[in-house]
Amino acid sequence: MKNKLTILLILTLFVGNAYAEVSLPNILTSNMVLQRDMQVPIWGRADVGEKIKVTFAGQTIETTADLFGVWQVKLKPLKQNSQPANLTIAGKNTIVLTNILVGDVWLCSGQSNMEYPLDYRLKRYAAPGRGEDLARQELSKPKTDQIRYVLAEKHRGTDDIKTVGWITNTNTDVLGNISAAGYFFAKEVFEKTGIPIGIISTSWGGTAIEEWTPAWIYKNSPYFDNQINFQDKKINGRIAGSKYDSMLYPIAPFAVKGMLWYQGETNCMTEDQAVYHEKVRLMLDLYRTLFQNPKMPFYFVQISPYLYTRRTNDAKKHTEELLPEFWEAQEKCLRISNTGMVVTTDLVDKLTDIHPSYKWEVGRRLALIALAKDYKKNVVFEGPVYKSMKVNGNKIEITFKDRKNDLVSIDNKPLTWFSIAGEDGNFIPAKAEIQGKKVIVWSDEIEHPKDVRFAWNERAMPNLFNSAGLPAAPFRTGK
Repeated sequence: MKNKLTILLILTLFVGNAYAEVSLPNILTSNMVLQRDMQVPIWGRADVGEKIKVTFAGQTIETTADLFGVWQVKLKPLKQNSQPANLTIAGKNTIVLTNILVGDVWLCSGQSNMEYPLDYRLKRYAAPGRGEDLARQELSKPKTDQIRYVLAEKHRGTDDIKTVGWITNTNTDVLGNISAAGYFFAKEVFEKTGIPIGIISTSWGGTAIEEWTPAWIYKNSPYFDNQINFQDKKINGRIAGSKYDSMLYPIAPFAVKGMLWYQGETNCMTEDQAVYHEKVRLMLDLYRTLFQNPKMPFYFVQISPYLYTRRTNDAKKHTEELLPEFWEAQEKCLRISNTGMVVTTDLVDKLTDIHPSYKWEVGRRLALIALAKDYKKNVVFEGPVYKSMKVNGNKIEITFKDRKNDLVSIDNKPLTWFSIAGEDGNFIPAKAEIQGKKVIVWSDEIEHPKDVRFAWNERAMPNLFNSAGLPAAPFRTGK
């Protein structure tokens, strides 16, 4: 018992000296947006046993720093507030955070296409000779102060995120680095709802999904436990959790409304791409627990057409159908509750550019999902999605899930990127036409058709849309 007391005293003295003043994590700063309609954690460090008082929006909550110098309080659910307010944290010292709004906070993460900034010239993602796009033009436009952003800079430490803190639209030096997709998502949602929006931008180009999920999650999964080396934390040659540790975990448990995810290019064309959706499920289950939001919406972007077959340094032999197979794995993520997917087959100028622009449209389409599902707005949020097929003589009738919106050829030309196969399973290009709410597919060379594929090629940029201007999702029957 005496030894235990001695150890406890040493620990208390060490921690007490380490946190002489009340301090906050880097995600808690002036200008931030706090999440409405749910409990809001406020946390930090202080001397062991130090009393802390947090005051905001008529609430005052007291707590005491624990044996490790850690403290946390939870504000009761807050009402939406567009008027700036102050938050005070008082201990031996006092911290006052100013200009705080209450609205909805969205976490934006992924790899380079989510990282792709408003000022695209700041990154290597810009294609040579590309003119000024709509994203960069936003920097010079008048902006509302009801949208706030925080950018987690690339950082490999594990203590906290590296950031200048929450910014308003007037800080153009930092704003140019904010995720363009996240920016346009926030702009669309705010314009349609009037709710203050906070965007947490934490992405890292070239990262695989494994890097955003810690090793112990894979080790505890019956599906992946035999695939991870727990000594070096590697799964599929990548260090599990390397970006999670520095870019995401320190943000929690900041209260968030939902998450936007734009990632997959690094996992495409790999040996295990077919189980990508299982890795998303593991990651999302963890994040929903971490942010204390078990039903947290998760809206993601299906990666764009690209000539992956040009890559010659990958272990897996590439074919033009491997990208559609990855699209299929991404679409399986929709089986997870509270998810939504953006299709981007039409948002490509060059098949050799893995970083297409049009991030304003990606952000808008993500916003459409949120507006429909979370803000209950009467908007169309997805294009035609395959439902069923029926063989009728030498033709196949394709039915889609959405029966409200008309099917259209976006360029008024014959439908493209349909293929059809008979009993031998060999697919050949097919003719296709819209008949009411269905698409009829056939080939004069196949008398007894069995299956259809749509956009089943890495080059596919088809013209089948709905009347709301959203593209049809790639699919194959018989799978």
